Amino acid sequence: MATQRDYYEILNVDRDASPEQIKRAYRKMAMKHHPDRNPGNPEAEKAFKECAEAYEVLANPEKRQRYDRFGHAGLHGTSVHDFSHMDVGDIFSMFEDIFQGFRGGDSSQRRPGGRRGYDLETQVQITLEEAAQGTQRQVEFTRMDLCDACSGSGAKPGSKPLRCVTCAGSGHVAQSGLGGMFRMVTRCPACGGTGEVIKDKCEACRGTGRAPLTRKLSVTIPAGIHSGQAVRVPGEGEPGQNGGLRGNLHVVVRIEAHKLFVREEDNLILRMPVSFTQAALGASLRIPTLNGEEEELTIPPGTQHGTLFRIPGKGMPNLHSGRKGDLIAVALVEIPKKLTAGQERLLRDFARTENHEVLPETRGFWDKIKDYLGG
Repeated sequence: MATQRDYYEILNVDRDASPEQIKRAYRKMAMKHHPDRNPGNPEAEKAFKECAEAYEVLANPEKRQRYDRFGHAGLHGTSVHDFSHMDVGDIFSMFEDIFQGFRGGDSSQRRPGGRRGYDLETQVQITLEEAAQGTQRQVEFTRMDLCDACSGSGAKPGSKPLRCVTCAGSGHVAQSGLGGMFRMVTRCPACGGTGEVIKDKCEACRGTGRAPLTRKLSVTIPAGIHSGQAVRVPGEGEPGQNGGLRGNLHVVVRIEAHKLFVREEDNLILRMPVSFTQAALGASLRIPTLNGEEEELTIPPGTQHGTLFRIPGKGMPNLHSGRKGDLIAVALVEIPKKLTAGQERLLRDFARTENHEVLPETRGFWDKIKDYLGG
């Protein structure tokens, strides 16, 4: 997700909170922000998905340890779900055991109908040059896919799942309380909400219908992409349930820092060293560009430190229009740390013409010896 908010802040817990405290906090925050309790409020849906993202990390000991040590950067390369593109009902179902029977709106009616599979996220790293031109990257990731032995049914080959008699195949059961004043719908305890019961389980997947599968794909990274943006690969997420569509894979792009250029939107910033004589007298310089060619740049006499020079069309391409930004060279006037005797003499003569006060001339060791000997 795009947010970089602190996960402990999202769930409103201390950093030393116990797993049970985190679980209770997630349930409280998720119930508060559930879209069915906040109809027409997109901020509530966003907050609901943020809570799910935070809980998935903090409820996992390994991911929590990495997050505590390195922050969000520590989660790069881990297998996480992309909750920002996930259906609210699917998120609720994903952590349904936490909510103890609560189901918002008519989400209880979604079972056992087809449900879209979960989205996945992975990351790639590219250079600034590759971001400017576009590139291809091989990505490798593991997802839970349909079991080959049972084709995802969970039943032993040659057999089929049976309709659950407890819920009549609906996946949920209803209970009334307080003389019928309220009705609570819960997941069917017999079939776990699937509407089916497997008597003879597949030995390969132990009746889950899912097995880990490692995939390798070639992904096209478009020219002009920014660090942190993602390329969506449709249908490469986890399979849906009961005939639902597959989820998507989101490939998040990270761009390496460049040794010469800094990117600002579609422009490139170049720190350009200029000697103080070039700055004072003017000069013609050849400066590098991202494509490896050089551009001639004339700096006028009297150029000051920090002056900006813009070279149109030598920046990064816009991701949508393809139009290139500019290259902006920043003049960094350098003052020499050491001067020869001749250079110092010339500068002192120049200082006298401007009536500038300067430090007295430094006399050498042998000059002092001569004075001492009276020579």
